[in-house]
Amino acid sequence: MTLEAFQQSDALTLGVELELQLVNTNHYNLTPYAPDMLALLKNAQVPGSIVPEVTTSMIEISTGICRDAQDALQQLTTTRDALVKAANRLNIALAGGGTHPFQQWHQQRIYDKPRFKEITALYGYLTKQFTIFGQHVHVGCPSADDALLMLHRLSRYIPHFIALSASSPYVQGQDTAFDSARLNSVFAFPLSGRAPFALHWEDFERYFDKMTATGVIHSMKDFYWDIRPKPEFGTVEVRVFDTPLSIERAAALAAYVQALGSWFLSESPFEPQEDDYLVYTYNRFQACRFGLEGTYVDPATSEQFGLREHILLTMQKIQSHVPEGSREALQQLRKTVNDGMNDARRLRDAYSQAQQLPEVVRQSTLRFRGTE
Repeated sequence: MTLEAFQQSDALTLGVELELQLVNTNHYNLTPYAPDMLALLKNAQVPGSIVPEVTTSMIEISTGICRDAQDALQQLTTTRDALVKAANRLNIALAGGGTHPFQQWHQQRIYDKPRFKEITALYGYLTKQFTIFGQHVHVGCPSADDALLMLHRLSRYIPHFIALSASSPYVQGQDTAFDSARLNSVFAFPLSGRAPFALHWEDFERYFDKMTATGVIHSMKDFYWDIRPKPEFGTVEVRVFDTPLSIERAAALAAYVQALGSWFLSESPFEPQEDDYLVYTYNRFQACRFGLEGTYVDPATSEQFGLREHILLTMQKIQSHVPEGSREALQQLRKTVNDGMNDARRLRDAYSQAQQLPEVVRQSTLRFRGTE
């Protein structure tokens, strides 16, 4: 199989995907209602798509092409409202969050779809453990080479994305001491981590051809990289975000990616280097473990920053590249950084008050509905 041609897209347009939890409204554990939800939503008039995910307690929504955070939020609101209406009919609820706080992986059911069955045959129990929930952000790139430059420039900011979106402190009923424990599950897959260092599409095509020749991969979907090119869309896809607790934060995170991309395309502030990846895994771990309180090592200078400090410095640099329709969203995101308030902290604060994880999930369902 050959790599698809890189399609043309408008630079800096956005697409947002969210993987969501389906929970029972009695005990707030995950519930296998995805087939029922999809049946109810079959003819829903939504701007993007609503599709199944690997287990039946998950559902994935996506926007169409968006211009800015305001556009993304409007699209997500339309789809969210359709989901809530369907969930009400089934007496279930939806929630964000990168992990469900107390579900047991062995109780999950694989969705009846050929690709998910193939994944299960290959990865065994890891497939059910993949009942985790992420946000993916697509950003349009003017050419294939621009996409690879975008990918490797964005890689320096992976710790930002992790810390800003972290919402998975609890796994199997335990506080993991991580802000984003979800990514530990992703890292278990052999084709996860970082993309190979290639700055020209012909080099990436050669890499893809070598990998397909081994029989290890058959398409780009087989790569679980933190960021990957999506040639069929003409985009780069950032995949490290935990699903936020609210669609407002999801739109703001997409706006941050867009503003960084605009900075890259207009100013070319630095040229990516293979050596950028010397500290990549360390920076990634710091963001997963400590969130906004982590340490960030600048790959160009080896200078150490507090991660929160580095995010705020970066937001200042890109301020002039934020479109009008994203300014309010990024202003709110910046405020949460100043306050040290990501969703992982919000979940822990909720638990410290309630001392019951089902109550934490119940509050998360209200936040997703926009009624908290």
